[in-house]
Amino acid sequence: MIDNDKPQVDAAAEEELKGVPEEFLDDGSDGESDDEDGDCEAGSDSAIAEALENLRNDLEAAKQEVLYAKAEGQNVRRRAEKDVADARNYAATGFARDVLSVADNLSRAIEAIPDSLREDDKMKGLVVGIEATQRELEKVFKQNGIERVAAMGMPLDPNQHQAMMEIPSDDHEPGTVIQEMQAGWMIKDRLLRPAMVGVAKKP
Repeated sequence: MIDNDKPQVDAAAEEELKGVPEEFLDDGSDGESDDEDGDCEAGSDSAIAEALENLRNDLEAAKQEVLYAKAEGQNVRRRAEKDVADARNYAATGFARDVLSVADNLSRAIEAIPDSLREDDKMKGLVVGIEATQRELEKVFKQNGIERVAAMGMPLDPNQHQAMMEIPSDDHEPGTVIQEMQAGWMIKDRLLRPAMVGVAKKP
């Protein structure tokens, strides 16, 4: 009995097909399977490449965030160190500013002592004691970084001097400090109190 479902191949055709590689023989399929496999592989490669690119971007972003965090940490540490140093260096600022009035009164008292009292044997010891107190106070100031602002004979410096008046003078350049009404003081590199001065001007 002949199977009508199978295509009939005659003996001559079979003979001709002998020795032909199988990949050149059409097995009856339309090739869609191979194309689909290729499309799947291409789609898979594209997805992998996209995933790798996303991972690279995420890694770069994470690196940047770590760098920013490190920089911020260093800035915070530097600010903390500066705050500690400032607290150490300028802790006496308020106290020193209050004591300056004592130093001013002591200087005025010494300047007000007449020469006659300085030569008086009864008063000489008192004068020497007051002057020694002034020197000791200035020594304590210096030990704590508190120093007097240079004023007399210096050009007017708005950062350290406060001009209270102008004084006509032929002997000094205009803007030169020729009178000091109140001493100025610095603590370390900060102005504690400006010097109140009079400056020369052209007559």
